[in-house]
Amino acid sequence: MIIKSLKSILFFLLLIIQIIFPQEPALNYNCFSILVGKDATTDGSVLFAHNEDDSGVNLVNWYKVPRIYHQDDEMLDLFTGGKLPQVEETYSFLWLEMPGQTFSDSYMNEWGVTIASDACRSKEDSAELVNGGIGYYLRRIMVERAKSAKEAVKIAGSIVDSIGYASSGRTYCIADPTESWMMSIVKGKHWVAQRIPYEHVAIIPNYYTIQNIDLADTLNFLGSTDIIDYAINRSWYNPESSKIFNFRLAYGKPSSINSMINIARNWGATNILSPMQYEVSDEFPFSFKPNKKVSTKDLMEVLQNHYEGTELEEKEISTPHDYNIIPICRKDTQYGMVAQLRNWLPNEIGNVMWIAPHRPCSQVFIPWYFGISEIPNNFNIGNYKSALKNHFIQYDDIKTQTRSHNFWNYVEYADKINTNYYGLMPSVISKKDETQNDIFEKFSRFDDKISKIYRINPQVLSDTINTFTNEMIDISLDYID
Repeated sequence: MIIKSLKSILFFLLLIIQIIFPQEPALNYNCFSILVGKDATTDGSVLFAHNEDDSGVNLVNWYKVPRIYHQDDEMLDLFTGGKLPQVEETYSFLWLEMPGQTFSDSYMNEWGVTIASDACRSKEDSAELVNGGIGYYLRRIMVERAKSAKEAVKIAGSIVDSIGYASSGRTYCIADPTESWMMSIVKGKHWVAQRIPYEHVAIIPNYYTIQNIDLADTLNFLGSTDIIDYAINRSWYNPESSKIFNFRLAYGKPSSINSMINIARNWGATNILSPMQYEVSDEFPFSFKPNKKVSTKDLMEVLQNHYEGTELEEKEISTPHDYNIIPICRKDTQYGMVAQLRNWLPNEIGNVMWIAPHRPCSQVFIPWYFGISEIPNNFNIGNYKSALKNHFIQYDDIKTQTRSHNFWNYVEYADKINTNYYGLMPSVISKKDETQNDIFEKFSRFDDKISKIYRINPQVLSDTINTFTNEMIDISLDYID
């Protein structure tokens, strides 16, 4: 009882300190992810949930990029200034592109390899980079070249080892239809990756969560060979005071690790999914067995969470998106995603991205099969070739210049709800639940239908998926009308 009381006191002290003396600007805390192993899900799929959070006025484009064959001497021009040799052939992928953003694009390739990331600030202040290192292009290279999550880690690790990573730090969450990994990279040439056990859930806000590592165990860990020695040389780890090396504590920036913005989001999601209930002052595990098998719907509910029913709920504030302790679904969430990766089905229909455009609390999740061949109208600007070429071109007013894009319809609906959040949400929730259940039912029926079509006539697959996707888009637009 005394210990619990002390933890409660510590919690409120942390809360007051965060409100009065924010440890870092909120804009540094972008994104939130959950990875779920196939033996921990209701249907045996690997699940990957992600909220993409980016401050400012942003746009999300959808593209389907085909397989591409490249010239023998072709080089990749990295946006950091260097070059890398291109491979002979790159795989097809779905691409969620956010113009102007360096670390915000998400991908799913034809093998189901799905990638998004979470900023994790490191202590590194003297990184080794070759020709500027690599930043934006790293995840794209992974998705273009890897047939599995582990292969993606190895590809990225080789590049980081060679030329270095250009950002302070980041964790790439990488899933495929069999397993998932977290790859934590530090500015320069240091990184480590850990596999999520098949029966576990792993959660990450915006700090490193990989802790104890064993690089001799290559089934579960990969990383820089000098990851411990470098930390010792920088005085980030002293083996005499602690025999167990902890990557998170050695390399993570203390202000990031100790920020309530990160701690609270991890705490909130962990207590929803874990059989053990944690205090906010507790240490959270890298991964854990969930309290029950996890479904896509369960993860959708986590992505729209604002600490409802907990001591962090701030009902005196007019909208949860203005909470002092930023929730999982936040003001700057651009979309929520749940990737459903099913290894018993053909890739075209087994791998599905469920997307809630803009804030998940007020939008329904729309299923996008990888087998789609045409992106619906008004979900992108130009084509995939021009998108990469123009990615970092600055818009004077991106909303005005891309007004026909459907993304703005979802944004305006979410913003309207936010002006009278508690007054409007009861009716929104009722309508949203009804619409989402309708989408689930239609998806289930279509999923059975498309599996039979694939066995009989795979050639008609894409057209059928295209028609279904447009139907789902129409439902989502009618919902916000």
